[in-house]
Amino acid sequence: MKMITTIFLLLVMFQSIHTTQTSEFNIKEATIDQIRTAFKQNKLTSKDLVQLYIQEIRRLNPIFKAVIEVNPDAVQQAEVADQERKANTPKSRLGLHGIPILLKDNIATKDKLNTTAGSYALLNSVVPRDAGVVKKLRDSGAIILGKASLSEWAHFRSTTAPSGWNARAKQAVNPYVATADPCGSSTGSAISVATNMVTVSLGTETDGSILCPSGANSVVGIKPTLGLTSRAGVIPISPRQDSVGPMCRTVADAVYVLDAIVGFDNNDAEATREASKYIPTGGYLNHLISDGLKGKRLGIMRAYPYFGFADDPQTLKKFEKHFEVFRRSGATLVENLEINNFRQIVSMFSGEVTALLVEFKIALNAYLTELATSPMRSLADVIAFNKKFPELEMINEYPQDMFLSAETTNGIGKVEKEILMNLTRASKDGFEKLMKENKLDALVTPYSQGSTVLAIGGYPGISVPSGYDDNGAPYGICFGGLKGSEPTLIEIAYGFEQATKYRKPPPNPIKSLIHLHSDA
Repeated sequence: MKMITTIFLLLVMFQSIHTTQTSEFNIKEATIDQIRTAFKQNKLTSKDLVQLYIQEIRRLNPIFKAVIEVNPDAVQQAEVADQERKANTPKSRLGLHGIPILLKDNIATKDKLNTTAGSYALLNSVVPRDAGVVKKLRDSGAIILGKASLSEWAHFRSTTAPSGWNARAKQAVNPYVATADPCGSSTGSAISVATNMVTVSLGTETDGSILCPSGANSVVGIKPTLGLTSRAGVIPISPRQDSVGPMCRTVADAVYVLDAIVGFDNNDAEATREASKYIPTGGYLNHLISDGLKGKRLGIMRAYPYFGFADDPQTLKKFEKHFEVFRRSGATLVENLEINNFRQIVSMFSGEVTALLVEFKIALNAYLTELATSPMRSLADVIAFNKKFPELEMINEYPQDMFLSAETTNGIGKVEKEILMNLTRASKDGFEKLMKENKLDALVTPYSQGSTVLAIGGYPGISVPSGYDDNGAPYGICFGGLKGSEPTLIEIAYGFEQATKYRKPPPNPIKSLIHLHSDA
């Protein structure tokens, strides 16, 4: 009875429509272009927009647990943006000027926000500076609205904790089907934009953590070429695989964000210097071409796990209609692709976790040591904190087994070097050879099944909404390519999006709440 009464009260509360003095502007599914037009026509201010999103976070976040903190200075940042726009400053003409963005809570901000990876262990620690991507966002005029929830420590603490769970925000909820997996670690970044609690967001990926939650929550996610975006100031897992990318409702919005955050960063110099050569003259917005599929060669692998559809009849049935879209839109499908020595190549992938455990300890210790203020200076300190305060971190329910495994490692030795060599060889003899020999523009995979291949080799991928299961759960389609192929992948992704327009907003949030409790 108490549960029914609670749901009824919430239903009454959620049925109210939140508006501001700018009633002509509809926040639902608003794109960057639409917001910028509203700014120009004086139908909307940045302050209005930020306050509107804060209202939506207060309304929806108790259900979806997608936001950990709201920036107490966001309204003030918005007022500054409005003044800059009124004065027509050069900064006010930049693409993200006055646009609110949420950052995954492993991306450092030198402000009043915490950067904790969802853990109480890092609460009140002080970072030395903004992350490289955050500095670029501020330079572009974007407003840092707050920190998005995530799978704690980017899903690298426990093998048993579910996707979307962290100590500070608890369990994130898929807004389409409450019992469906929100997937990966950038769950809050995906859910917050899917539910219109923010315009755009940033996620991070080591293996699947942008691509998977994007598909599972019906948003667009871009996992860039390794080093195209700086990882400096991001709580790390592996500098060899970590990447930062946009998660948005449309391909165009994701490209606006990508344009703002790519480029050289002295604090991640080696990787960003190498990848900067891939940035196209004039940026990525020029590649938003409605017939972007025309003339593209798309690879389809039907019988290979990691690379394709693995001859699963149900998956093939879902995606055959997409193959027809490709053909009608002028793309050439290169099907039934094969890889020589496939079993040997896949066996090399098995060393990924071993390599990540070693790299995690090294990288995290370096990150923690550099913090301006923190009681945590090593992985060992974090493990000790979790043991001391199990009621905070739910250690008994979700043990820190990955932390413990990482702590036992002793750096890059002979075995680890061989594993890393095998991973490099697998990428070159597998994915790169496949792409080059067949002259492919992209490899097409269902959901995020190609994420491991893209992660290990540092290759880019884009996930685009591509449909919904019979129960309403979303799924995406992924386009992966060689390093630096973002312009081509954007053309393909945008062409597919414009030809299909599958994305739809989540259902009434009260339905998610009722389903969640009825299944409990």
